[in-house]
Amino acid sequence: MKKSTIITLVILAILLLSSIGLYNSMVTKDEEVANAWAQVENQYQRRSDLIPNLVNTVKGYAEHERSTLDQVVEARSKASQITVDPANLTPETLAAFQQAQGELGAALNRLLMIRESYPDLKANQNFLELQAQLEGTENRISVERKRYNDAAKAYNVFIRRFPKNLIASLFGFEAKPYFEAAEGSEQAPVVDFGN
Repeated sequence: MKKSTIITLVILAILLLSSIGLYNSMVTKDEEVANAWAQVENQYQRRSDLIPNLVNTVKGYAEHERSTLDQVVEARSKASQITVDPANLTPETLAAFQQAQGELGAALNRLLMIRESYPDLKANQNFLELQAQLEGTENRISVERKRYNDAAKAYNVFIRRFPKNLIASLFGFEAKPYFEAAEGSEQAPVVDFGN
């Protein structure tokens, strides 16, 4: 064999091996994003599982608050119907998921505000425990969303850097969307105690 043929084969072998390593690293990072997404869904599911107990507890005290209870149940149902495949995360699917979860969060906030009108409900141990669990779950959701965004950032940076971007485009690795703040969240909520 000619020396130039051997050199060409060695260079091709090196390129092939480094491409395999890059591809495997992209798969690993993609799986890290999928895992982070699964943890986000896990916490949203935990919240969804707490809601029926909370609604039933409030129902006993606030039967004439039926419309608020119905809104919570409807928002929970709507949020539960939206599922997102981590392999097909797009800004649109994430926005739809985030909107449904936001509507559920708003309905829950209205439900929790009912307690101000019912002193007995404020003192109910089941309600207090469920409220504490819900608050803890909201904190966990926030943490898992941040972890997802961190994993998505690491993945996105990895696949966009040269020469990895060549391998990423060759094998169809695409950037993952981020959770973003809900529209209008930059404004502080208005609190009015002057009823």
